[in-house]
Amino acid sequence: LRNRLLIIIAVGLVTLFMGYNISSLKFYFAPTPLLPENDSLLLQQRTFNTIFGKGENLMIIGVKDSTFFERQKFELWLALEDSIRAIDGVEHVFSVSDIFALGKDTENKVFTFDKVFKREWTTQNELDSLKSIALSLPFYNQLLYNKDENVYLMMISIKYEVISSKGRVEFMDNLMDKAETYQKATGNELRYSGLPYIRTTVGELIESEMYMFIALAIAITAILIFLLFRSFRIVLFSMLVVATSVVWGLGLMALMGYQITLLTAVIPPLIIVIGVPNCIYLINKYHHEYSIHGNKVKALQRVIQKIGSATFLTNLTTAAGFGTFMFTGIAILKEFGLIAAIDIMGVFLISILLIPTIFSFLPPPEPRHLQHLESLRLKNVITRVITTTLYRRRMVFTIAIALVVLGVFGLLKVESKGYMVDDIPKNHPAYIDLKFFEKNFSGVMPLEIVINTKKPKGVMQEATLNRINRLQNKLTEYDELSRPLSIAEAAKFARQGYYNGNPSQYKLPSGFERGFVMAYLPKQMGNNELLGRFVDTTASVTRIIYNVADVGSIRISEIKQSIRAEVDSIFGNQSNHVTIAGGSIISAKGNDYLVRSLFISLLAAIGIISLFMAGMFKKPRMVFLSILPNLIPLLLTAAAMGYWGISLKPSTVIVFSIAFGISVDNSIHFLAKYRQELIRTNNNSKASVICAIRETGVSMIYTSVVLFFGFGIFMASKFGGTVSLGLLVSLTLLVALFSNLILLPSILLKIGRGNSMESECIDT
Repeated sequence: LRNRLLIIIAVGLVTLFMGYNISSLKFYFAPTPLLPENDSLLLQQRTFNTIFGKGENLMIIGVKDSTFFERQKFELWLALEDSIRAIDGVEHVFSVSDIFALGKDTENKVFTFDKVFKREWTTQNELDSLKSIALSLPFYNQLLYNKDENVYLMMISIKYEVISSKGRVEFMDNLMDKAETYQKATGNELRYSGLPYIRTTVGELIESEMYMFIALAIAITAILIFLLFRSFRIVLFSMLVVATSVVWGLGLMALMGYQITLLTAVIPPLIIVIGVPNCIYLINKYHHEYSIHGNKVKALQRVIQKIGSATFLTNLTTAAGFGTFMFTGIAILKEFGLIAAIDIMGVFLISILLIPTIFSFLPPPEPRHLQHLESLRLKNVITRVITTTLYRRRMVFTIAIALVVLGVFGLLKVESKGYMVDDIPKNHPAYIDLKFFEKNFSGVMPLEIVINTKKPKGVMQEATLNRINRLQNKLTEYDELSRPLSIAEAAKFARQGYYNGNPSQYKLPSGFERGFVMAYLPKQMGNNELLGRFVDTTASVTRIIYNVADVGSIRISEIKQSIRAEVDSIFGNQSNHVTIAGGSIISAKGNDYLVRSLFISLLAAIGIISLFMAGMFKKPRMVFLSILPNLIPLLLTAAAMGYWGISLKPSTVIVFSIAFGISVDNSIHFLAKYRQELIRTNNNSKASVICAIRETGVSMIYTSVVLFFGFGIFMASKFGGTVSLGLLVSLTLLVALFSNLILLPSILLKIGRGNSMESECIDT
């Protein structure tokens, strides 16, 4: 208080500096592997991406139209392709209209790539003839078109410098304008997919939701503070504290070089929701102290002296709940945990500096500002809580035991299952279009079977081609898998080309035919744009490319095991050189790894928070009592997931560490006051519990209401994971309020000494 002007200037300068850095923040959305950087499968996948290419820059446009090859419509498709090809930032475009057949150059003994639609037709009959040729090439069916469903694709390769910059939004808007022209002219609805499209459209949604949540958090917390304190002045300065905290949080993110992701986008509103209870505790204590002696300066001093350490510990435990995500080894969660933990301690620092400083400049509270301390409704609630803990403990313990039993049964119903596109809103065009491609091409998620023959040109050997073909034939039994793209399919295409495009000749060349058919293929296979997608430059490594439906991590793991069994059977001793990989496999393994890791982080949170409280309370019994009432809400939340059919997945598992770190705050405030009262009342447990409830109960109710509605705003999200965060954390904190306000005092009375209630609850 002696340095209050210096504090305000320092906080103001830091805030200006942090605000200046916010301008460099970028929004980012892309599938992030939920595996540690040194995971063997992830490292193998990155090696394969280096060899064959990653496909991060590929966007897909699809259309379903039974009259696609009508002359006027087909010419509009060509015009669309030309207009997209002319957009700055487009590398390549390949669509149905670019299909080529293999021809023979018998003089040079090479295949020629003969484009089917050479734009030389003049009549519908000529176009129909070309259509018949294109649809007689099985190599492209289920890859570039679905002949049975009349669905046709256009592949667009975009420059990396475009998709990795802010310019991707302008690029995508330009492309959509071209597509809209085609849609209006034909009446067809175009479908879109691919990482550049998803990254841009969902990234914009993340940005808009972050701003929406900040606005909602400010509005709801401001309304609640006004209802509690009936003072616009308190609302204004509480919002000033949390707004400063948000600026510091975003500025810190920018200084650390991080981007705003689906996870870190919730940090600014989280800071508001978590910061407001700090203000409530501090202001409520200030009003309580002032009501006793009417001395403003003394009241502010006692705020810092009496609950400063408890407020520090509550923020430390909340930060620990987030900080334990750093133990997961997953980059995106480590980043989230680190930033959130630092920001929460920043909220404490700003609160403890600004609240006493600001209120030291303001006039003392007027009687109407203190009316909330004498609220008849709240007094009745607190009286009922005291009555329940004093005279109905048996009922409290019976209900608690019953809830634990129900919780255990519910916990046994919880399943661990994640989907690759779990968090994309179900009504978002990106999700709807993903399902369109999944329906018509059996899936959109990549699954790869990589075969390393350990020999140059080993993939071209008859034994290798036959094994690949046998494996592909076996895998046709799986409806979840698309038609494959592989060197075996290329060899069949080559044989069909050698026999002048006859569809019946789309088969693997026989041992007799191999010598003259395969001789027509390019000598450096990996250097060919098409073959390079599944053969390396030495023709020693190849891959079978499948797309798989998003059937969930459990089914993906089952499919992988089945494929492994088929590989072992077909490849025999060579099966050790066959790897099953791809984004779908990485995602399934990542989901399982993440669930295990987050349970470890929850145990770490419990352990770390216990150590913090051991440092404050010194007695193991007090530490145990502060932990126990906050484990029951976690159990009941997990049980609710089981009963409601909510799967255990990344977006739901993170709830537990966060909720535990926050809910234990009420225990700390209650037990800190209880300990003070024990000293004053000479270890009279009953009197100490009653006094602790009367002083901290109101603040516990206030802060829990703010946290309940504050986290509830996340249920307005369009992302499933964010909705789960809001619903489950709110539920946990609501149960934790009753647990800390009724169960904890009941336990203390059961094990405590001293039955007298004569000691008056006075200031200590």
